[in-house]
Amino acid sequence: MSTRLFLAEDDLILADALKTSLSQADFQVDCVNDGALALQILLHNDYDVVVLDIGLPNMDGLTVLKHVRQHKPSMPILILTALDGLEERVAGLDAGADDYLAKPFEFAELEARLRALLRRSQILPQSVQQLGNLRLDRAGQRAWCNDIPLDLSARELTVLEILMSNIDRVVTKEQIVSELGSENAEVGLNAIEVYVHRLRKKLEPCGVVIRTIRGLGYLLEKQQPGAQDVAG
Repeated sequence: MSTRLFLAEDDLILADALKTSLSQADFQVDCVNDGALALQILLHNDYDVVVLDIGLPNMDGLTVLKHVRQHKPSMPILILTALDGLEERVAGLDAGADDYLAKPFEFAELEARLRALLRRSQILPQSVQQLGNLRLDRAGQRAWCNDIPLDLSARELTVLEILMSNIDRVVTKEQIVSELGSENAEVGLNAIEVYVHRLRKKLEPCGVVIRTIRGLGYLLEKQQPGAQDVAG
């Protein structure tokens, strides 16, 4: 099965040459020459790897990169640029690029770097998980609701991670106590109820609900029309 690759490059001759060479290397290539268009496509489509030129019209590549990273933190992205100074490389990597290649370059090196990015993305565990409009990045220790960062305490984030690891399955209070207890601080069942109560309030706009299953524990699931929480 071909690897889906997105290419954003404003040099039409280079873009055409890259698309031809990448297609011959068994990549399925979508190509645009405009930064604003690239951003819209990347926000609404998933790709295995992205090659992004910095010098794009209408929206520069670094701006595109920063916006994409807010929504898709794990998408592998390699940036291309004619600027090869240290400051430019640092700026690109700090903006969220996984790799950096300066022009001019040999196609063999680009292909090797893309293969390395793909291997890395397949080996590393998928750290980003989504349910409804709730998104959790375990590696980055962050969560978003409707693409707005959630303000969670460390304990609330841990409880959310536990629930997200058991979507549509009941998690007992004892399980949560055990996980939180590994953080070198004693946690009681009453504290768990407090953390869950706070999380419920913060997750209300996300299209998900933490249900209390009487006598059993908690269940995280997508909000269903007309569904009600079972208190207990």
